[in-house]
Amino acid sequence: MMEKFHIVKPSDELREAIRDKIDNLNKPKGSLGRLEELAEQICLIQKTLNPVLQHPCHLLFGADHGIEREQVSVSPREVTWQQMINFTKGGGGVNMFCRQHHFDLRIIDIGVDHDLSDYPSIINRKIAPGTNNFLYEPAMSEEQYHQALSVGAAAVDDCAKDGCNVICMGEMGIANTSPSSIWMSIFGNLPLKECIGIGSGVSSAGLLHKKDVLCKALERFENIYSQPTTDEIVRYFGGFEMVGTIGAMLRAAELKMIILVDGFIMSACMLAASHLCPNVLHYAVFGHCSGEVGHQEMLRLMDARPLLHLQLRLGEGTGALCAYPLIESAVKMINEMNNFKDANITKYF
Repeated sequence: MMEKFHIVKPSDELREAIRDKIDNLNKPKGSLGRLEELAEQICLIQKTLNPVLQHPCHLLFGADHGIEREQVSVSPREVTWQQMINFTKGGGGVNMFCRQHHFDLRIIDIGVDHDLSDYPSIINRKIAPGTNNFLYEPAMSEEQYHQALSVGAAAVDDCAKDGCNVICMGEMGIANTSPSSIWMSIFGNLPLKECIGIGSGVSSAGLLHKKDVLCKALERFENIYSQPTTDEIVRYFGGFEMVGTIGAMLRAAELKMIILVDGFIMSACMLAASHLCPNVLHYAVFGHCSGEVGHQEMLRLMDARPLLHLQLRLGEGTGALCAYPLIESAVKMINEMNNFKDANITKYF
């Protein structure tokens, strides 16, 4: 059964009071820049002048892609399951940053082409051992699409039960820059070749091959669908881990959580989510601009300004996790800084 998401734009009721509180902190007006904007966004999301961050969670969805069979990635397919096992041992980049910033990491197999049942710390939500090859057919059926959305939403519900109100998503899936590039092209009305990058590091010849494969896949899709719906676009090209992420993003916004958005692939998921439910963007904080070609342009499509520019392209949600201390700083600023009156400082503006 397809999930129905009802996302409400945060009320502007407290905006003036929030801005007044920020402007009366003992500092020059506007001097804390983006931190002030973040604090205002978080206060509006939580509908309070005293926001809190509770039990931050990181959802890492893993799945394989049929399009990988066309050699569009330098990384072999087995890296997906090998990295999933590595995550259970604490050895991934995502593990390090989750430990550093005290995130509850939840590793979810939503479609990995490998039996991971020997690893109980991996949550088994496998829909199938990878998607179909979208060069020739839709990546997933309608039933699988609805199931992936539901898996993502349910993962957020589980976090909410533990008191989570700030959440981050990451992915593990070889070749997932390919569907991300196609989504960017379609939703952004951009030439596909301008949206395709090196992913995990394909060579110049490999990049030409990747562009050729994806252009053929898009051409075949356009011959089938003259006016495709957003659901059809997402289902035809998406990976299970990507559609699961979309379901997670939409549920998190529905529950009025702060959503930290990672790099190229997670931004593509947020772009798709915003075409399904535009109000989801009010709950999104974009962590960083990655080193993947096209990410800056993708962010522009959502009027998004990333907090960091570190040229990361690891995925897993690592860039968003790196940005989390700025979220904490914004909340501490509005909650802990003194104001002019209580500090006995002359307000000079």
